[in-house]
Parts: sequence; structure tokens; C-alpha cells
Amino acid sequence: MNTKLKITSIGNSAGVVLPRELLARLRVEKGDTLYVTELPDGIKLAAFDPEFAARMEVAEGIMREDRDVLRRLAAS
Repeated sequence: MNTKLKITSIGNSAGVVLPRELLARLRVEKGDTLYVTELPDGIKLAAFDPEFAARMEVAEGIMREDRDVLRRLAAS
């Protein structure tokens, strides 16, 4: 998808209006948060926080490895 976005004034700031089709592809709506990641060749706009996703992967790995310990702690 290659979409042209126009920068517009919003109060004392600037912003872009995202077309309905793009919102649907991102699975977001008004009030949701989007995350911008700077890449060597531009930027990436995502509906999830990549840093949080990486932390969750680490946490899930720990939960898998230490499942028995966590169960004992939960039962205490």
C-alpha cells in the first residue's frame, strides 16, 4: 500500500489524517495509540509498541522455563 498523506494544522501543532482504509488495516480507531519506529530507510507506524512486545517475549520465555517455580509461588 502506498498512500499519500497531507500534513495539516491542528491547533498549534501539525498532523496527518489517516484514511479509513489505513485505519482498518492497522485495526485501530479514534482514541487508539499508534507507535512510530525510526528505521534506516524511513519510519514504521504500528498499532503495538515493539519495545513492549520484546519485553513480553522475554517474560513468556521465563514463564515457560520456570513454570514449576511460578506454580509453587502462586499456590503459596
